Amino acid sequence: MNPFFPNIVSVLVGALATSMFLWFLMRRADALPVDRPNERSLHQRPTPRIGGLAMFPGIVLACIAAGARDASVLVPLGLAGLLYVLSFADDWRGLPASLRFGGHFAVATGLALWVAGASPLALAGAIAMTWMTNLYNFMDGANGLAGGMTVIGFGVLGLASGEAILAFAAVGAALGFLRYNFDPARVFLGDAGSVPLGFLGGALCFFGVVREHWPLWFPLLVFAPFVIDATVTLLKRMARREKVWAAHRQHYYQRLVRMGWSHRRLALAEYALMSVCGGLALWLLSAPPAWQAAGVAACLGVHAALMFWIDRRWSATGEAA
Repeated sequence: MNPFFPNIVSVLVGALATSMFLWFLMRRADALPVDRPNERSLHQRPTPRIGGLAMFPGIVLACIAAGARDASVLVPLGLAGLLYVLSFADDWRGLPASLRFGGHFAVATGLALWVAGASPLALAGAIAMTWMTNLYNFMDGANGLAGGMTVIGFGVLGLASGEAILAFAAVGAALGFLRYNFDPARVFLGDAGSVPLGFLGGALCFFGVVREHWPLWFPLLVFAPFVIDATVTLLKRMARREKVWAAHRQHYYQRLVRMGWSHRRLALAEYALMSVCGGLALWLLSAPPAWQAAGVAACLGVHAALMFWIDRRWSATGEAA
């Protein structure tokens, strides 16, 4: 059997199952959580937040169909399931920030201890996975953005990883979701989608570092468009002493939409940037250390230049806050 066959199965089953689940949920969307536009939204009409309700079961079915039996798949899936339940409750009724973030950190800590034992590496991994969990939630604000990042980012991790079934299951589920989320979006992920996805992405990144599939810079480069936007925005809000846990529209991708970019144009531009970062990361894996350092520095330089350009354009509009 072709060793890549289980990964193909996971993509196909993930896409089909997620698409079918969403078709079913769309027929009952009025009874499920809805994202209603407010002063912080980029959208103009109420849209169901049900993408995650279909994606996570799609990922689980894809892993089962692909024959996943390894604990490196089942344990992260089980812990992501806890976040799925917690996040659906948050979508449905709203939960205190302390309960949400506490749950994210507890689940991430559990996985980090299981992978790395009681060590400084486990603590660092727990913090990184908690950040990745919330980063996905922060960046899920434009049509097709988080879904496309999942296809590209998880796809690159799958190509480079020994734990590929889970990564490609997420790719398939994201493809099924994008059928309904690419501009014009008919559904959003909601916390029940973005939180488990971010956790699974962080888990795969952490597994790869601990098991030496890749160095630390690799997943950071793969997810650079998400990581840099979210991290720089958070640091700037902290410097202004804002409530960093509160929703806002200050991310760089949000500013582009507010300055007149369409959701479609933004998504396609982000896809191009993500693909370049992912392709560069794969190529640099087998390159000499000096080339790796130069590649990472070049990526940081490009992102710094893009953020500087957006900041200048944003200031020129007179809307900067």
